[in-house]
Amino acid sequence: MKSDSQSKWRIHLFFWILYYILEVYLDFYWSRYQFPDFKWQIRLQNTFMLELGYLFVKIPLAYALLYVYEKVDLKLIFKYIFCIFIVTASVLGHRFLTHYIIYPYIYGVTETLDGKHTSGFINGYVVFNSFMDLIFMIGLIFGVEITRQKNVLKEQISQLKAEKLDQELTMLKAQINPHFLFNTLNNIYGMALKKADETPDVILQLSKVMRYNIYEAAEKTISLTKDIENIKDFIQIQKIRYHQLTVSFIEDIDNPFQKISPLILIQFVENAFKHGVSESLGEAFITVDIRLKNGILTYFIENSKQKQPHEHSTKIGLKNIRRQLELLYPNHSLSVEDKNNRYSVTLTIDFYDTTSH
Repeated sequence: MKSDSQSKWRIHLFFWILYYILEVYLDFYWSRYQFPDFKWQIRLQNTFMLELGYLFVKIPLAYALLYVYEKVDLKLIFKYIFCIFIVTASVLGHRFLTHYIIYPYIYGVTETLDGKHTSGFINGYVVFNSFMDLIFMIGLIFGVEITRQKNVLKEQISQLKAEKLDQELTMLKAQINPHFLFNTLNNIYGMALKKADETPDVILQLSKVMRYNIYEAAEKTISLTKDIENIKDFIQIQKIRYHQLTVSFIEDIDNPFQKISPLILIQFVENAFKHGVSESLGEAFITVDIRLKNGILTYFIENSKQKQPHEHSTKIGLKNIRRQLELLYPNHSLSVEDKNNRYSVTLTIDFYDTTSH
């Protein structure tokens, strides 16, 4: 709120400086016809003083109308009446300043209509000129302020959308971590029941993976190489349990510093184990092929599965992943192929897409 107020006054100060320069230029140009006998230096000096004096009428008028427009809580008809009263008073103030101060004390002459006939304090021609001068200024200041308010509103809406996006992504990540921990602890529980010698190693690997999930995954983005390393750690945990498992891991990355949102890629690997390898009765396989070239990620994962998968296989997380991809990488493609004895996923992400976050 404070920064918005500071921005408002900077914009308004800049407006008044430009407006003053514009009015000085216009009045100085016009004065050579009204006062042809005056030297240009005198006319320029008089113009500076003249327009400075008018600001004492125009600035209060501008902010009085803006205050009524923004703050005063009245019915529309009463607002109009209030504004008409303010403009009328300002026209009278403009005329008083012009007739009784500017002409006699700055120009040193009596105000005239055409250089010959004396002008009174009030008549149709001079009042109309004063009115149009003030209306021109009112139109400019309202245009500046309404434009500024629209820009502020756009920024606020954009910020709210970003905050909503962050909240939704945080919620989605919170759904991922317990799911991953639940699956892995089930594996360790099974090994502990069998008193497997590899149990301590698996616990150590799990500790490493969970450290990644708690600390690294809290960031909005991480390097692709770190995300791949986490996938490898996860696979290492699973390989200790599944002895009849063949894993093929292909990696070809041309930019190890490429950033990616964490906990997306690993979900496909987790599903490959939970709904493929874990349900296989005999030998099983998983193929992971991840490539990055010129900012385009191609991620392919294929796993064996039973021809008739377990009826309670819900594949929790796939909808979650799709939603994250929609939010983070609009220019992506995700295809799933489910055959009798194998299941494959191909994901392509264009990191150079300007619409992605």
